Amino acid sequence: MKIGILSSGGDCPGINATIRGVGKTAIMHYGMEVIGIHSGFIGLLNKDIQVFDERNLSGILNLGGTILGTSREKPFRKLLASGDSEKPEIIKRNYEELGLDCLVCIGGNGTQKTANLLSQIGLNVIGVPKTIDNDIWGTDITFGFNTAVNIATESIDRLHSTASSHKRVMVVEVMGHHAGWIALYAGMAGGADVILLPELGYDIDKVNEAILNRARRGKPYSIVVVAEGIETPDKKRPSDYITRAIEAGTGIETRDTVLGYTQRGGNPSPFDRNLATRLGGHATELIANGEFGRMVCIKGGGVASIPLSEVAGKLKLVTPDHDLIVQGKRMGVTFGK
Repeated sequence: MKIGILSSGGDCPGINATIRGVGKTAIMHYGMEVIGIHSGFIGLLNKDIQVFDERNLSGILNLGGTILGTSREKPFRKLLASGDSEKPEIIKRNYEELGLDCLVCIGGNGTQKTANLLSQIGLNVIGVPKTIDNDIWGTDITFGFNTAVNIATESIDRLHSTASSHKRVMVVEVMGHHAGWIALYAGMAGGADVILLPELGYDIDKVNEAILNRARRGKPYSIVVVAEGIETPDKKRPSDYITRAIEAGTGIETRDTVLGYTQRGGNPSPFDRNLATRLGGHATELIANGEFGRMVCIKGGGVASIPLSEVAGKLKLVTPDHDLIVQGKRMGVTFGK
């Protein structure tokens, strides 16, 4: 068999570990041919490829980013908007001309949606979920999330001393798009006093009252972790609005820190390296067994797979009854309501 591998969407720690997991398993265990496709779906449109062997898949386990490069190309965008099927037809033709038996698509929600559409036009496709946001439906966790939480938590840890020394409120904005997973896990691990999630909403007056209550109890500083996806009245950067609103409402000096792309850069954590290796290996197993049109996933700690059709168009969001939220409230953490 001959398989192709591509990475699409934003970069993320663990993509290279996944490429290695897929490629080495395919070559060494199943005797498959493996090609890498550069720059996501753009590479499939342009036949921009390289042949992989064991040698050029070595030494990439711990590397951040993706050796294949990536893009946000969505080949079905025009088809869905106006019925123009040019790009999907080119991809299908190139897939056949390259002699591929399966295409492995490593990516987030948009990539899994595209993978499902490719499956529907006749390509054999396996999806591998990738995002620091942990918001892909159908899997308990995605690689990249653990690394992002580690980076965000370390940053929050470092801000405690500054906040305490200057008796300030420190507002920390973390990534996550419309999901609050990074904010919840990093906020709880970093000992935040207030955690604001898109899924829960917030009342700024209650946030300010919580901070003032801490000051009345002899705790003159607070750490506020804000998910980038929360709504604000001015539609501007959340941390900017929250910082100004807290300082105006409490009279306490307030500063903000936006962690930004540092959360998805650099080397993957050991957990993410192992998770990516497991998912990549299982993707190759599905190919060997002829089980196409599926996304590999983690369920209850084990590796499994689900149909791509069940994943497309859905998000996995934080729910109010999550045990970290329940426990956080019991310990006095404010979630904005």
